[in-house]
Amino acid sequence: MAPQGIADTALARFRQELTGEAITPGDKGYDDARAVFNGMIDRRPSLIAQCETQSDVARAIKFGRDRDLEIAVRGGGHSVAGMSLTDGGIVIDLRRMRTVIVDPHSRAARIGGGATMSNLDRATQPYDLATTGGRASTTGVGGFTLGGGSGWLERKFGLACDNLLAVELVTADGSTVHASEDENQELFWALHGGGGNFGVATSITLKLHELPAMSVVMLLFRPEAGTEVLKAFRDFRQSAPDEAGGGCIYLTGPPEPFVPEPLVGELMLLALVTYAGSEAEARDVVEPLLGLGHEGEMIAELPYAELQCMLDDPPGMRNYWSAEYLESFPDEAVDVFSSHASGMPVPSASQHILFPLGGAVAKGRADYPVPWRASPWVVHPFGIWDSPPDDERGKQWVRDVRADFAAWSSGTVYLNFIGQEGRERVVSSFGADNYKRLAAVKAEYDPDNVFRLNHNIRPAPPNGA
Repeated sequence: MAPQGIADTALARFRQELTGEAITPGDKGYDDARAVFNGMIDRRPSLIAQCETQSDVARAIKFGRDRDLEIAVRGGGHSVAGMSLTDGGIVIDLRRMRTVIVDPHSRAARIGGGATMSNLDRATQPYDLATTGGRASTTGVGGFTLGGGSGWLERKFGLACDNLLAVELVTADGSTVHASEDENQELFWALHGGGGNFGVATSITLKLHELPAMSVVMLLFRPEAGTEVLKAFRDFRQSAPDEAGGGCIYLTGPPEPFVPEPLVGELMLLALVTYAGSEAEARDVVEPLLGLGHEGEMIAELPYAELQCMLDDPPGMRNYWSAEYLESFPDEAVDVFSSHASGMPVPSASQHILFPLGGAVAKGRADYPVPWRASPWVVHPFGIWDSPPDDERGKQWVRDVRADFAAWSSGTVYLNFIGQEGRERVVSSFGADNYKRLAAVKAEYDPDNVFRLNHNIRPAPPNGA
């Protein structure tokens, strides 16, 4: 029997025409198909269209629009606000469209709309090529890139969107549009940060870079050393080469061989340096950090695809995140950052993160709608826990961190790092002038705001009314 609002005959015809699979409530696998990364999200779509082709995507859009169903688009399913799901609507699920085709000669990869970082990184690894990806291997490449794309390699290779060469997009009327520097340039500009507002990206093409070696340095400290370590890391970043990324992270000590027993299950501080180069080079670069009295360490050269998997967070836990991009990180801010570590839910998978930017991020094109790239630092309270009774405490911790960093905030933010925090936050993330320009592009490609389950850009009214 078809879900409410969908006739049996219409659903049967849709299933017959779809190359992929249409799943409805009561079907085997429905609950697995609707599960997303954030275990707080429990929504029940009327239909999940697991698309395998671009034509499938167009059919699903038309089917949903003809029946006035809310449309959600799912790639990796990592949206902390659960924006890849809908209650009662239709989900366009791209996960079957995950093919990655690497051209080592042109140093480019054509990536299916449902591919994850793991799909991309493992496809490029045999050629010693890579591009900036998310910090978790299960993140969807499409949503990550079109939202801007911040990752371990950004200081060397720029944001993911800086490496965007082309996008194949199915728009709200079901037509296919190709966007690149030479074709539909205004749309291409909008896709450098504007996310999924303009259509469903069925494939993207990214520039690749030579990466023959990748190294990681993990230095583990007791939390009481935090202020000293953070100041040293701040000073280290000022002279570090662009090859060096990483961050400082308060977290619960995991049961790993390199974690001393007294720190397992307890609050600790991780000074993390990722390095686009050999272990010997990485050791030379991090030498200023090695005399701070760390309790444990791991320093190794490893494939980039393996690094991308090392810090994966478990799916299905309860998530609440936010971020503040900072204009500076003075001693007072260091103290504030350290003070909030004690309020983080421990033991849990939560992380209290400080990321450095700069390098190729700051040097990238200033006209793209990602003004947060100019900030030297970002504070990212990343709340993850497994028990519903901890929800309010965990959420409040994230809110308190944000509030206490308002004094140093640049006022803009990378939207992939946050949930739904209001229209003003969305506008400020792009900048007011960029938002007006994005709204004009939205009006051209999605005037009815079909693709609104995202950090939404409202279509500009006709004739500026």
